[in-house]
Amino acid sequence: MKKLEDLIRTYKDFPKKGIDFKDVLEILQYPDIFQDLILKMSSNQFLKNAEAIISIDARGFIFGSAVALKSSKPMIFARKPGKLPGQLLKRDYDLEYGKNSLSIQSDALKKFNSFVIIDDLLATGGTVNCVSRLLQDQRKEILGLITVVELKKMEGRLKLNFPVQSMITL
Repeated sequence: MKKLEDLIRTYKDFPKKGIDFKDVLEILQYPDIFQDLILKMSSNQFLKNAEAIISIDARGFIFGSAVALKSSKPMIFARKPGKLPGQLLKRDYDLEYGKNSLSIQSDALKKFNSFVIIDDLLATGGTVNCVSRLLQDQRKEILGLITVVELKKMEGRLKLNFPVQSMITL
């Protein structure tokens, strides 16, 4: 039987030379493994204390929506440019291979004060740090990050000032 670790594929030189892209999408081809993963992610203590989840574009939406459903928590989206209508809170950030920005609908944050961030992968911490700064600018509390994969050598967790739970550390 396959294990979760066996389903993380590496694509060399993607999206540019020198980057080893870790792809988690094969997990979705194994419903039993995906279900076990979501149960484990949903059982986190800081998730139980959060009022809402913030999932990061785009693969974070897959895991975040399943965790939101299982944990009965509202989910808010952190999206890349041009993807959300309405009044937005926006912040730029650096990637290992370029720059980008994320936006959150400001109205979506008004009802909640404490959040857990969910994403598929933690590498340098740039994307998660961007979301955390957006939330902190609004005086919101971040109780933690739950991620499927963490690339330990990239030391992303060291840049975050809240707990991190990774299902797999590579």
